[in-house]
Amino acid sequence: MTTNTTTRTGTSTQHGGAAAQHGRLNFARTAPKAFRALVGFDAAAREGLDPVLVELIQIRASHLNHCAYCLHMHTSDARRAGESEDRLHMVAVWREARHFFTEKEQAALALTEAVTLVAGSGVPDDVYARAAELFEEQELAQVLALIFAINTWNRLALSTAKRAGTDER
Repeated sequence: MTTNTTTRTGTSTQHGGAAAQHGRLNFARTAPKAFRALVGFDAAAREGLDPVLVELIQIRASHLNHCAYCLHMHTSDARRAGESEDRLHMVAVWREARHFFTEKEQAALALTEAVTLVAGSGVPDDVYARAAELFEEQELAQVLALIFAINTWNRLALSTAKRAGTDER
């Protein structure tokens, strides 16, 4: 039996013992096995990839998914990894600012867009072929896994109303 008592502290709320943020559950606490599995998948996806490329992929997917929480987190991480402000500002418009990005980064950004927006028109053969041309097979698999992971993180953050600027890792 759960109680209907509500206690508010800061931005957290408790409903019947289930922790919530902005009225939403704390997924890590409520589904710890699923959360740990996602953390493990994310770590495995990053393995062997350039940390700057990882952040560019995560930033672009977060733009497309309108996930301010993840966008703030990954732009901060990119800065710590040595990314320049100029390039960070150009990620959203990378097609018009190709000279800021390497061919590999452009291929990864295009693949990120195609996979993130997959329901629209699938992953076009030319986008996949370009990425396959520039990445070794294992690296391409890691890039795809990373795109899958950030899309899941974006959906988790949006569903549980994570607030930008509150890195809760």
